[in-house]
Amino acid sequence: MLLLLIAYLGGVLTILSPCILPVLPFVFARADRPFRSHGLPMLLGMAVAFAAIATLAAVGGGWVVTVNEYGRYAAIAMLALFGVTLLFPSLADRLSRPLVALGIRLAEADDRAAKPSVFSPLLLGVGTGLLWAPCAGPILGLILTGAALNGASAGTTVLLLAYAAGACTSLAAALLFGGRLFAVMKRSLHTGEWVRRVAGVAVLVGVGAIALGLDTGVLSQLSVGTTSALEQALVEKIDMRKQQPAPIGESAPPQQDPALLKTAAVLPEPAPVRKLGIEGDFPSLAGATEWLNSPPLTPEALRGKVVLVDFWTYSCINCLRTLPYVRAWAEKYKDAGLVVLGVHSPEFAFEKRPANVRKATKDLGIDFPVALDNDFKIWRGFDNQSWPAFYFIDAQGRIRYHQFGENRYDKAEQILQQLLAEAGRHNLPAGLVAPKGEGTQAAPGDELAMSGETYVGTERAQGFASPGGLVNGRAHVYQPPASLRTNQWALGGEWTVEPERAVSNQPNSRIAYRFQARDLHLVLGPMADGKPVRFRVLVDGKPPLADHGADTDEQGYGTIEAQKLYQLVRQAKGEKARLFEIEFLDGGAQAYAFTFG
Repeated sequence: MLLLLIAYLGGVLTILSPCILPVLPFVFARADRPFRSHGLPMLLGMAVAFAAIATLAAVGGGWVVTVNEYGRYAAIAMLALFGVTLLFPSLADRLSRPLVALGIRLAEADDRAAKPSVFSPLLLGVGTGLLWAPCAGPILGLILTGAALNGASAGTTVLLLAYAAGACTSLAAALLFGGRLFAVMKRSLHTGEWVRRVAGVAVLVGVGAIALGLDTGVLSQLSVGTTSALEQALVEKIDMRKQQPAPIGESAPPQQDPALLKTAAVLPEPAPVRKLGIEGDFPSLAGATEWLNSPPLTPEALRGKVVLVDFWTYSCINCLRTLPYVRAWAEKYKDAGLVVLGVHSPEFAFEKRPANVRKATKDLGIDFPVALDNDFKIWRGFDNQSWPAFYFIDAQGRIRYHQFGENRYDKAEQILQQLLAEAGRHNLPAGLVAPKGEGTQAAPGDELAMSGETYVGTERAQGFASPGGLVNGRAHVYQPPASLRTNQWALGGEWTVEPERAVSNQPNSRIAYRFQARDLHLVLGPMADGKPVRFRVLVDGKPPLADHGADTDEQGYGTIEAQKLYQLVRQAKGEKARLFEIEFLDGGAQAYAFTFG
């Protein structure tokens, strides 16, 4: 919902763009016409044209980028042309002259009409939309860039419609207030042209960075300066929500936009514990679809206990690495009045199956109560934003603190001790726990991983480099490129790629990824009927030897026996980029997402 609001506000603010000014005379010249018979049809025509142009740009841009490397060069050339037009207004005038002429002809035709009709203002609105769309600001550019990189989707269409609705709102205001608004905007024209030129330089610098592969995030910044600073602030808000991995993951409710769900990464050590406030009451737990290790619990039944609520999902590497501490706290303070409550909110479809979660909790040594939150009702009750997330609840049933992500374990335990002391618990066990996790539960490396969470399914895939791009929902033979840049990945062999996963159709299918991190994990599943799938891992074309993960041997061999996260590479350090390759010796392997540490 927040993204839709931001897109809408971005559309409203587009009217402040300098290159919108030539469009406004067509609008203000008709401010004296009846709004219902003239204004509304023009707004409708403008919205239709705007949404159509933007949707074609999203779909076409995605097609161009994914066809092959030449498509990428074509997209860079188009962006360079855009930057040049910002630097040289005369060139922009020449390029836009046919559209301006169209607007003039439509306006004159409307004036000559003996009898007003809905059709004429509708056409005028279409022409206005054709002029408006190329001038749209950075928020629309960010939406279209996401569609080009990730593929157009229903979510993109909804955001485009929200943006178009915002643009129509500002146009309606222009119709209602007429020339007074235009006079004010003309006074800002000189400043606007200066900002436009600076934006042109920024665009060309960004194009150069993209062409050299220096910064894959530049696309989201290309339109800076073409509209107001307020719109750019909104862009930064959206872009922050799209970073992978995010320091603090933010999301809308998962069923509304699964692509926005995040796992919270390692956060820096905090300052000492401060006085705790009150963040709200203990929300209902009635949304749980099933309970493990306990009968159903309620906030009322837990009154008098200090409760640590842990939002997690069993294929999340960040969640797995917190488990040694969560288990240790549950054991250490169970006699002092602490109840640890795990809320399992699934990311992938297979994590909704109670049998899978039941097996995972047993394998992970979890014996504290776990509520299965398959419908994300408890998640929404807490207004949660990420995995993992801790909520600290006092003996009176009040949320006193929350914490997203890994690390900061000392502070978390000190808060537990503080809440237990407030509840009248004395002679608490001394010191702080210091468990040592093994395998996927081992702590991350000291060096920051330069590779982030990467999804294999079409819904959230990024960095895919096989020629022709991903083909959604049907079998396709993929060829890996001759080389991969860091954080690019590719498929080889016949695969069926679905929104959430990729399924290998034949033996010897492969995935390659050039990564830079200490550890590499991959969420995998066996054949559809549960039969295991054998695989072999290579690092820089050789067996991993001492760099093998917990789920591979020194020669890189391993077996997929369940749907879960597998640790495939575990190095002493992750200071340089390396080429990871996995070959599935049997068909039917399911691949979901890479994570690193």
